[in-house]
Amino acid sequence: QVQLVESGGGLVEPGGSLNLSCAATGFVNAIRVTTWYRQAPGKERERVARITSGGLRGYEDSVTGRFTISRDNMKSTTFLLMTKMTVDDTAVYYCHAETSLATRDFWGPGTQVTVSS
Repeated sequence: QVQLVESGGGLVEPGGSLNLSCAATGFVNAIRVTTWYRQAPGKERERVARITSGGLRGYEDSVTGRFTISRDNMKSTTFLLMTKMTVDDTAVYYCHAETSLATRDFWGPGTQVTVSS
């Protein structure tokens, strides 16, 4: 199994920055793709950014150039650096791991991010 815990959320003013962390434990070597999702009130969960075990990255259009996904060399923690934030970035942010295990998908509990003046 894989356990995921997000941290780093909070309140930030428009134009500000936050750096989210997703700490993975368990069979971390089985993680193939780590993805950050977010869900705003009344909206569906959407993919924000992803990084593969090989280091390939992808971003949703609205965050390209503002958000950066990265991970440490041991692949146990994935980060999401969010800059130039807007009120539209307000959401609960979730970390997801796609693995090679029989149970393929794992989710963290989420961390709240609020952008407000």
